[in-house]
Amino acid sequence: MKIQLASLLLLLSVAVSAQKTTIYGIGDSTMANKKDPEKNPEHGWGQVLQPYLKDNLIFENKAINGRSTRSFINEKKWDEVYQKLKKGDYVFIEFGHNDQKIKDSARYTNPHTAYRYNLIKFVTEARSKGAIPILFTSIVRRDFNENGVLVDSHGEYPLEVRLVAQQYNVPFVDMQYHTELLEQKYGPEGSKKLHLHYKAGENPYYTSDKDDDTHLSELGANEVAKIALQQIKLLQNPELKLLQAGIK
Repeated sequence: MKIQLASLLLLLSVAVSAQKTTIYGIGDSTMANKKDPEKNPEHGWGQVLQPYLKDNLIFENKAINGRSTRSFINEKKWDEVYQKLKKGDYVFIEFGHNDQKIKDSARYTNPHTAYRYNLIKFVTEARSKGAIPILFTSIVRRDFNENGVLVDSHGEYPLEVRLVAQQYNVPFVDMQYHTELLEQKYGPEGSKKLHLHYKAGENPYYTSDKDDDTHLSELGANEVAKIALQQIKLLQNPELKLLQAGIK
């Protein structure tokens, strides 16, 4: 009887596990998990995503600090995700910040050639496993000029994301646009709270002044995560029904 009960519990556990759908996040430091999350003020938006999802969805954050599409592929990080993909999984794709690093041959990509084709690689290979890719433009940097105008800092990289999404009929979230609205809502001064602005000694994690307009505070990460999921819920695509139903 005990053996039968143990077998039944094991089967139930496997069945419950099998019902869960995995979302893989691939990208850079704006999405990535951070070390010492209890102490570190910096958070990636993928790091805070799970609480906004129901129990049937598991977010596996594979984004890594400092990676571009080139380095993510060349370091075999995409291969690690690709090998685990199964039918019905989702892949959130958000790169661009480090693809711009024109002085770094290990990371730089031309937006119209290598960056474009790396995005296409992620999309087509995810689909080959039966997974569903979703493309995201890069979130904006907090870069207000002296007139209080938020200045673009990503050039033509977001354009290529839009073009690939259109050409390959990929679900698409324009994070550039929606995070522009977020920064503008908070304003030139208030938007510092979305990022990392500390005077020396103000936060024990930083021993000197911190003025980082690219990376996100816990507040900023949560705001961005909510935007991503809210926009996904608005997309008209039958492939996303399970994902949309799993967003709280």
